[in-house]
Amino acid sequence: QVQLVESGGGLVQAGGSLRLSCAASGRTFSSYDMGWFRQAPGKEREFVGGIRWNIGITRYADSVKGRFTISRDNAKNTVYLQMNSLKPEDTAVYYCATYGGSKFFAPASPELYDSWGQGTQVTVSS
Repeated sequence: QVQLVESGGGLVQAGGSLRLSCAASGRTFSSYDMGWFRQAPGKEREFVGGIRWNIGITRYADSVKGRFTISRDNAKNTVYLQMNSLKPEDTAVYYCATYGGSKFFAPASPELYDSWGQGTQVTVSS
C-alpha cells in the first residue's frame, strides 16, 4: 500500500522560503509522476507542479513558475518542493500525490491521482 507523508510546512513571512518533503513508500515509484497540489480554505485543490520520477523532468503552474522547484532523491524515495519568494496567496495546505497513468505528464487534474498524503500547512504572513 502506498504511503505518502508530507513535512516541512510552517509559518513564514512574505519573501521567505520553505522546503516541503514528500516521503513515499509502498511501491517502486520509478514509473510514476508525483504531483504537488495545494488547497486554501474555501477553494478547490490547485495543481502546483509535478515531476516524472524516473527522469526528473518537471512542470509547474504559472502561479509558481520561477519561484518553486520540484526535485527528488531516489535513494530516499522522497520528492521535494522548494518554495522561494513566498507570497500570502501561497498560504494553503500542500499535498503530494502519485499519478500512475501513461497518458499525461503530471496532470493538473487531482482526480487523476490515486494516492495522497495527509497534507502540510503553509502559512505566509504579509
